[in-house]
Amino acid sequence: MKKAIIFGASGFVGSHLLDELLNNPIYTEITIVVRKPVNINHPKLKTLIGDFTSMPKLIEDVIVDEIFIALGAIQNSKQSSNEFYQIDHDYPVIAAKTAKQNGAKSVFLVTAAGANANSKFKYVKTKGEIERDIIALDFQFTHIFRPTMIVGNRQDKRPLEKLE
Repeated sequence: MKKAIIFGASGFVGSHLLDELLNNPIYTEITIVVRKPVNINHPKLKTLIGDFTSMPKLIEDVIVDEIFIALGAIQNSKQSSNEFYQIDHDYPVIAAKTAKQNGAKSVFLVTAAGANANSKFKYVKTKGEIERDIIALDFQFTHIFRPTMIVGNRQDKRPLEKLE
């Protein structure tokens, strides 16, 4: 029996992942860290509400076997480059370090196709840097998923993803 924590559980990938883990008998407890309450009730679910600044304290005593990171900021004009980097890089690294210190053996990370820490393009460079820094934490098991465009019915609007 395992315990897991998910970062990004309110997003498209994370919400599907949450549903799968809640319905998987291997997992006895699923903790999610979200910025606002989610409308899900399940006996296995533990919800922690926080943001980038409160997250380290919020999870410092959370003991899990596995950490799932499905975070991703939408690049837009309202968001600074620093905010994007915090969400896509710093937040996951802090979460993974804390989980490992608390005994987590496995990390599952969703990045993007073409992730490359040496890229000139901010998005793929950031995704490459998060991969590099998560790998450097030296978990017993590190799983990195690099999907291309992720499509499906989303709550948020992304008109550029509809272009072919």
